[in-house]
Amino acid sequence: MAKTKLEYIWLDGYKPTQSLRSKTKIVSDFDGTLGACPMWSFDGSSTEQADGSSSDCLLKPVAIFPDPARKNAFLVMTEVLSADGTPHESNARATIDDEDDDFWFGFEQEYFLWDTETNRPLGFPANGYPAPQGPYYCGVGASNAYGREITEEHLDLCLEAGINVEGINAEVAAGQWEFQIFAKGAKSAGDQIWVARYIMERTAEKYGLAINWHPKPMKGDWNGSGMHANFSNSILREAGDKATYDTICSSFEPYVKEHIAVYGADNDQRLTGAHETQSIDKFSFGVSDRGASIRIPIATVENGWKGWLEDRRPASNGDPYKVAARIIKTVKTAAVVA
Repeated sequence: MAKTKLEYIWLDGYKPTQSLRSKTKIVSDFDGTLGACPMWSFDGSSTEQADGSSSDCLLKPVAIFPDPARKNAFLVMTEVLSADGTPHESNARATIDDEDDDFWFGFEQEYFLWDTETNRPLGFPANGYPAPQGPYYCGVGASNAYGREITEEHLDLCLEAGINVEGINAEVAAGQWEFQIFAKGAKSAGDQIWVARYIMERTAEKYGLAINWHPKPMKGDWNGSGMHANFSNSILREAGDKATYDTICSSFEPYVKEHIAVYGADNDQRLTGAHETQSIDKFSFGVSDRGASIRIPIATVENGWKGWLEDRRPASNGDPYKVAARIIKTVKTAAVVA
C-alpha cells in the first residue's frame, strides 16, 4: 500500500503578524488531487487560535502543490475553520470577494536573508556596515550578492512545485532579495505567495539562516522590504482611457487608513517618503512614479490605457489575502461610481 506525505500548511493566530505553521499527515493510495485531501484538525490553544477548554480547529485544504524537497509528498495550503465549520477570525482568505477570479494579482515579495548568529542581514559584518547601497541591486559578484545559492535553490523548488514565479532579483540592500508571483484569481495568488514563503523558510532553514519579513529590519539609509501588489480586473484590462484609471486610482484616497491597517505591521518605518516610498499618511498616484502610493506602469499607458496598477504600499510581512481583499473592495466601489 503506497504511502504519501501531506504537509498541511496554515496561518496561526499571532498578532499583528501571523506565522506559518505546518504538520505532516501520512495517507494511503493518494491520487494527488485536492479533493482527496481530508479535513484535519490541530490544537488551536498552541497557536493562539483557541483556548484550552475547546481547542480543536479545523484545516480545510484549498490548494495543493507537489513537495519538491521530499519524496512522495505534497504541500497542502489550508484555511483555518472553527470547530463548527465556519471561517476562523484569523482566516483572511475567506474574506476575499473574487469568486469569478476577475482580479489578477502579481505580488513582488521582498525579504532579507538573516544571519541568526549576528542577528543581521547576510552580508552585514557582525559590527559596522557593508558598503553603502548602490551595487547590490541586481548585482553580481561575491562582494555584491549574498546568498544567491539559496535564492536560486528556492526558485527551482518553487518551479518544481508548480508555483508561478515570474522572476527573482537581488534587491537594493545587502542580503535583500525578491521573487515575483502572478496568478489569475486573488485567492490563488495568496495561496502561492504563502506556499512560496513556506518553501523559502524551509530552504533557508537548511542553511542555518532565517528569513526576515519585517518591512524595515535595518534602520538608517537602507531600503525597507515591501510586497508591491500589481493588480487588474476586466475594467482595467479593457478600459482604453485615462479617465477610468484616474477614477479608480482616486477612489483609493478616502481609504488610506483602511488599506494601511491591513498592509503589514510596522509599515510606518518603511513608508517614510524616502527610499522609493510615499509617506504612510499621504496618498498619490502617477505614471512611472515609484515614490507614489499607486504607480501606473508605463506599459499600461503605452498599451492604450489597458493594463494594471501597482499599489506600492503593502509591506513584506503583509498578508496577501488581506491585501487583495482590501484592494478588491476599493476597486469595486470605484467601479460602481464610475
